[in-house]
Amino acid sequence: DSAGSGFSFKGIKDYLECYRSGKLTPSQVAKNIIAMLEDCDKSTPPLRAIVQWDQEQIMLMAEASTTRYRNKCTLSCLDGIPVCLKEEFKVVPYHHRAGTVYLGTQPETEDATVAKKLREAGAIIIGVSNMHELGTGTTGCNPNRYHKIPRNPYNPNHFPGGSSGGSAAAVAAGLCPVAIGTDGGGSVRIPASFCGVVGLKGTFGRISCHGCLPLSYSTVSVGPICTSVADAAIVYSILAEPDLLYPYGLKQPKATLSDMCAPDLKGLKLGVDWTFFKACDAEVLSACEKAVKHLQTLGASVVEVSLPEMEEARVAHVICILSEMRDFLQPDFNKHFHEMNLETRASLALASQFTALDYIKANRQRTRTMRFLQEIFSTVNCILTPAIPCTAPRIHESDLLTGSSDMSFTVRSMRFMQLGNFTGIPGLVVPIGYSTAGLPISLQVMAKWWDEAVLLRIGLKLEQFRDQTRKPSIYYDILA
Repeated sequence: DSAGSGFSFKGIKDYLECYRSGKLTPSQVAKNIIAMLEDCDKSTPPLRAIVQWDQEQIMLMAEASTTRYRNKCTLSCLDGIPVCLKEEFKVVPYHHRAGTVYLGTQPETEDATVAKKLREAGAIIIGVSNMHELGTGTTGCNPNRYHKIPRNPYNPNHFPGGSSGGSAAAVAAGLCPVAIGTDGGGSVRIPASFCGVVGLKGTFGRISCHGCLPLSYSTVSVGPICTSVADAAIVYSILAEPDLLYPYGLKQPKATLSDMCAPDLKGLKLGVDWTFFKACDAEVLSACEKAVKHLQTLGASVVEVSLPEMEEARVAHVICILSEMRDFLQPDFNKHFHEMNLETRASLALASQFTALDYIKANRQRTRTMRFLQEIFSTVNCILTPAIPCTAPRIHESDLLTGSSDMSFTVRSMRFMQLGNFTGIPGLVVPIGYSTAGLPISLQVMAKWWDEAVLLRIGLKLEQFRDQTRKPSIYYDILA
């Protein structure tokens, strides 16, 4: 429960209250969403959060949900909740384009596991969301004819972040309280942070990637982007379980939300490597330091830790993710080179310079880094960092035509993200404030493998630090 006055995002609870009280039905909500989707495509500039949607499909799911509420036989607490999925997932009957112009020439006939589970839970899939072409960047910039540039609802002249930019923009703009993204180098957590919403990257293998384009098999995790930590916990609890079609998560321990609602943080040790932590913009640092102090007032203790070989881990992560993407996309690179964005071509061309020896050494580094983390997590419950060293970057005119390629920004934006992708540990980003320009700032909490519950427990308390939530400049109140 959030008791704060002023603006607050509409979350799962608000939708359920409307449905249970009879104030609105899922069908009425779906009609509102369809009207908003038409509106945000016509606005200047267009939001471009949802890139494929189908009125008939939305109404079919909504009407089925309305009937279930009438007959008091709902399927889960996601029944009737609007959700969207990144275009990297197969979702019937949309085109599985993954941000390109050449993939997904036919409508999809089979759902990704995550899409299937959301349908089984009764959610209303409102469409698929915009993404960076093939997930190759952190701005969300995609000048392709099917996609165009998604906008940051807090300031439409800024990027929403990537690669799951459309998912975060859809949630921040109120089109749906839940979106699903994928995260191989921060692709859930970066856009969630830039758009002032909550993003959770589960432990590697925790949520099935089956039916998702296998761009980088060893670094990518699926995760929810939501308006609150509680909503992220609900979605996580529905999606997190082994899937026979996805071998990497078969041996996982049962997902729990144990102690999530504990009244305080007594007994928890929060690890901070201050040298690493402080490598960010002054405004970001100031907000993040205050948020850490807030967690201490709730009984947690801050323990100084040292994260060794972070530069080596950063380079090794880039070698792993790009080598795996290049391997998977080799036929595309040969056949569809001229249909790819310039930035994608540059990234894949760079990737072709890595050798088998580079990849082997990078994976040796992975083993070392995982060992260091095992030691660190024997002394602390989590590691805190800023989410991103800076706020969302500005969109330039030329980006609309040719895209954007700024390697130094890409490297910088992933600074605090790569450790989670490289070693598979889970990470949660929670908005904690705003820059003087009004752009969101977030803190990241990372925990040991399979310990998402502690992230959610800390995340709930971190949300209370933000004394007010600013209303995005593009916001649709679907329940009004």
